Amino acid sequence: MKKLVSVLTIIMLSFFTFVACNQTKQVNMQKVRVGEVTHSLFYAPLYVALQNGYFKDEGLDIDLQTTAGGDKTMTALLSNGIDIALVGSETSIYVYNQGAKDPVINFAQLTQTDGTFLVSRKKLDSFNWSDLEGSVFLGQRKGGMPQMVGEYVLKKYGINPQQDLTLIQNVEFANIANAFASGTGDFVQLFEPTASIFEKEGKGYIVASFGKESGKVPYTSFMTKESYLKDNQKVIEKFTRALYKGQQWVDTHSPEEIAKVVTPLFKDTPQDIIVKVIERYKNQNSYATNPILDTEEWNNLQSIMKEAGELPKEVPYDILVDTSIAENVINQ
Repeated sequence: MKKLVSVLTIIMLSFFTFVACNQTKQVNMQKVRVGEVTHSLFYAPLYVALQNGYFKDEGLDIDLQTTAGGDKTMTALLSNGIDIALVGSETSIYVYNQGAKDPVINFAQLTQTDGTFLVSRKKLDSFNWSDLEGSVFLGQRKGGMPQMVGEYVLKKYGINPQQDLTLIQNVEFANIANAFASGTGDFVQLFEPTASIFEKEGKGYIVASFGKESGKVPYTSFMTKESYLKDNQKVIEKFTRALYKGQQWVDTHSPEEIAKVVTPLFKDTPQDIIVKVIERYKNQNSYATNPILDTEEWNNLQSIMKEAGELPKEVPYDILVDTSIAENVINQ
């Protein structure tokens, strides 16, 4: 009987010790509020890092919010509604050129090409960019990276967006897909998985990739205010380390394996669509394999902005980009 009591005592002590340790871990978890400009398979490395527990391993409790549109995402960051923003790097340039006292710093890159696709309402036996001449093109928000890349590619093929077609840019980012589905436009610029879903449902047909046509750019990056970066160096380092693990995992695994991990975050998207989208992004090297945003990409970004007439003043790379933490994480 004494032996039984001793065994039960040990079991109870072990249980309470486990609970206490677990509670200590929970208390020590640091909450980080992250705003993503849209929820898309374009951001698969982030979702892999979340689903595989890489952020938790670093002691970070990620509160991920979808803040639809670059302007809303940046407003949330500047007003302290979020700690880190995942949005196009052009937004940091806009904020800086507006004279921000606490500029927004890009510290880790997630995607390195445009993530949108040109979708045609009609099924075309063959596609040529000249097919857009005289058409109604439902584009993205003026001043945003998708719109600027869209215009950059059109000009590349000799099409003047303001003269050679009817360009619609006054539709809210979150409503563009619905507007096209309701009959607006002959062509539309869409992110995945919406583009592939439309194709599967016969609402439109993917005819070209803006990512393939525009080259490497820091299309979406993680950024934060300079003050937050200064006061939370360890947090940013942990965040970047977890992200890098997610990027490396995506780089070394198949679309099917990646789809299996991220599916819980896209419950309304069919599995075959998820696999197809990830495969498409991997094939065009949209996913950055490390968090470093390099000088060439930054310069290409500003060239595209300048071409679109959206660059008030060029901003040197080292003012709004800090790769020191990313480099340290990679070299560890």
